[in-house]
Amino acid sequence: MDITFWGTGDAMGVPRVYCSCEVCEEARSSGVNRRFRSLVQLTDAAFGTMLIDCGPDWRSGMEAASLRRIDGLLLTHAHFDHIAGLPEYADMCRWLGSRGKAYAMPAVIEEILIRFPWLRSQIDFHPIDGPLAFGGWEVHCWKVNHGKNGYAHAFRFTHAAMGRSFAYCSDSIALQGEELEPLRDLDLLILGTSFYEEPYPFETRSVYDVKEALALIGQLKPGRTWFTHMSHDIDIGRDYGLPGSASFAWTGLKLSVD
Repeated sequence: MDITFWGTGDAMGVPRVYCSCEVCEEARSSGVNRRFRSLVQLTDAAFGTMLIDCGPDWRSGMEAASLRRIDGLLLTHAHFDHIAGLPEYADMCRWLGSRGKAYAMPAVIEEILIRFPWLRSQIDFHPIDGPLAFGGWEVHCWKVNHGKNGYAHAFRFTHAAMGRSFAYCSDSIALQGEELEPLRDLDLLILGTSFYEEPYPFETRSVYDVKEALALIGQLKPGRTWFTHMSHDIDIGRDYGLPGSASFAWTGLKLSVD
């Protein structure tokens, strides 16, 4: 499977329209730190092309990838930065004369359809009630703490025949107990980290910072970790002294799990 990052930003993206900090100004010029809202493309010969989430930058990502159709979506939660592209996805399906396909936990689907009830006319929403299977991959979805923002979901992909596994956990903080178990024994972890060291009171926060994430992966010991969901606090051109097994992701980064 190939994993391609279409976006690695937090809910507001980078640059912030109101901000003139060094990271935002650099993003406007050379673009090293330009970040669309977090979204990844999964490509596998066995099931085609799927996306994890469908945020407000979905159309730009489709154009950049030269895609005119996709085979389905996995949705982590119903926040704007993860579902705002669904109306455009539905419109694409309408013009192509095809049905869209989206998989999410039942409560997430319910929340989406309260906001956009007409989406069901173009998209088939499949409630997740157990493991999913795409090609040779078994996909497990579970709820994770999203701090002041409530909860989100993460996905773990396991290919028993290849003996490979990876997880996508973009929006989480202070995971404990059963929330952590699916993140063990991974070849690859994609984890959300909004700040390097977030200065705000814990009760106001919703995503790990980098220092907390490093402690977490020190406990979980995945083979490789890529950080996503980054705010304008993080400058990926700066040397933060990350361990060799951890890095910041960027738009267009392509990984292979085989």
